[in-house]
Amino acid sequence: MSSGENTKLAATALVAAGVGAAISYMMQKKSSDDSSRERSTSFSNLNSRTSFIFQDPEYDVGTSTSTATSDTAVLMPHSHEERMRRRIAARMAVEDENSQPRQSVTVRVPASSANCGPGYDCIGLAVDLWTEVTVSRAEKFEITAEGDGAAEMPKDESNLLVTGVKAAYDTAEKPMPPLKYHVVSRIPYARGLGSSSAAIVAGIIAGLVLAGHRLPVWGSESLLQIAATIEGHPDNVAPVIYGGFQIGIHNGTRWVTERVPCPPGTQLVMFIPDFIGKTSAARGVLSDTISRADAAFNIGRVAFLVHALAMGNLDNLKWGVQDRMHQPQRAEALYQHLYPMIKAAEEAGACCAYLSGAGPTVMALTSGASGDIFTQREKERTDFSVAKAMMQVAQTFGVKGRIVVTLPTNEGARVVKVDPPFSSEYITFRDNV
Repeated sequence: MSSGENTKLAATALVAAGVGAAISYMMQKKSSDDSSRERSTSFSNLNSRTSFIFQDPEYDVGTSTSTATSDTAVLMPHSHEERMRRRIAARMAVEDENSQPRQSVTVRVPASSANCGPGYDCIGLAVDLWTEVTVSRAEKFEITAEGDGAAEMPKDESNLLVTGVKAAYDTAEKPMPPLKYHVVSRIPYARGLGSSSAAIVAGIIAGLVLAGHRLPVWGSESLLQIAATIEGHPDNVAPVIYGGFQIGIHNGTRWVTERVPCPPGTQLVMFIPDFIGKTSAARGVLSDTISRADAAFNIGRVAFLVHALAMGNLDNLKWGVQDRMHQPQRAEALYQHLYPMIKAAEEAGACCAYLSGAGPTVMALTSGASGDIFTQREKERTDFSVAKAMMQVAQTFGVKGRIVVTLPTNEGARVVKVDPPFSSEYITFRDNV
């Protein structure tokens, strides 16, 4: 073969290779475009049927115009709500996730201590004192109660437990049947330990279970929305629902809450007076306005409190719980024992002390507990000396009451018994619920 013929053959091969590559590229591009259109159509269809109850538009699928919440955005480690939003969006329309109605349900709810000094209406702590509420379908309405505050508790439909159940059935858009309520109370009634919030949350959970209705949490916190709307603020209901220290705010669209870590070894020493503290009276002594200096004081103290909790710096808690917004006014008008008791508790070794909620309970936080305290030497802790100091102040002021020592709890409200049960032969839930 001549050199000219070799040149023509090489040129023909090059042209053929180029044409083949071009055809291959065009086919791949068409396949990619078709696949993209299919994914776009599929996601569009998903968006059209997903609707969250109490949904924040920032987290709703397809409604945000921000690139920060698009499905191509990089998720940071803290973006837990966005991460869960995507998982939910890929699976189902949450509003249609209903379950079988139940005949009876028992809900366990913790006490709570709100405000924690300067965190007025926004910070609260779940307390290891529990009330159990059983709600059952019945022929007629009835409320029975036993335990702490049973005699003082309303036995008609004004009880906030009933309010919570009604709110649950309204949310489920189902008629509320006649129900029987039985309360085993271990939360002191109207003493500043969240008995009203415990009743609200217990009622909502019981109503949802009985109605066979479930609510979204991630990007929505629908249970919190219902409870905080009834209560008017999240400082008690948030820790009752989720446990632990909670900071709650309204972001302009919905209530949101986040957990603050509680230092290990923390104990709660509380002086609980024998008399009832009415929230309306405690709010009535507060001014509608505060000075700029007092506002700045409280802002600094709240920041100090959250930092002390997050870093486990117990020495700074006593500065973090200082307040000018409500404690001085309530101490002057209602609780003359408050500041002498706070001072005595801290001098006896408490990390801090404050008025629990609207009062009258005074809450002290102590440290050093490890394992079962009844097998631990007392000198390693300060709960006994703090309790003794607080009681001495109460006696000096002629205030009758009792000391209760317990712990914070990281667990919130939960169902402990239900008929018919959620457990089956294939899966057993905690406590065989």
